[in-house]
Amino acid sequence: IFNLNLSQKCYRLLSQIPRGKISTYKKIAETLDTKAYRAVGSAMAKNPNPITVPCHRIINNNGKIGGYALGVNEKIKLLEDEGFTIKKGKVLNFEKHIHKFKQKGYIN
Repeated sequence: IFNLNLSQKCYRLLSQIPRGKISTYKKIAETLDTKAYRAVGSAMAKNPNPITVPCHRIINNNGKIGGYALGVNEKIKLLEDEGFTIKKGKVLNFEKHIHKFKQKGYIN
């Protein structure tokens, strides 16, 4: 547990995001106490379990969808199935649905 790499830490955080909530690459990085936003994005792209570890719930800091290992259309479908409205590649009112992680730098 104490020797998790960045990707494993990202996946642990992803697993905490409930249905109907989202987060951003930046929030994941900040919670991990790093500014490695691109490394977080890279971890999402390499997620070996994209449905059970819900990386579709991670969007860009400006509300844009971002990429997804199973394709952007699938990401949009998954988000819409969870009640999100997507217009022009952005999640509408995304700020109201941001998941708040328990403690910065802490992964349980």
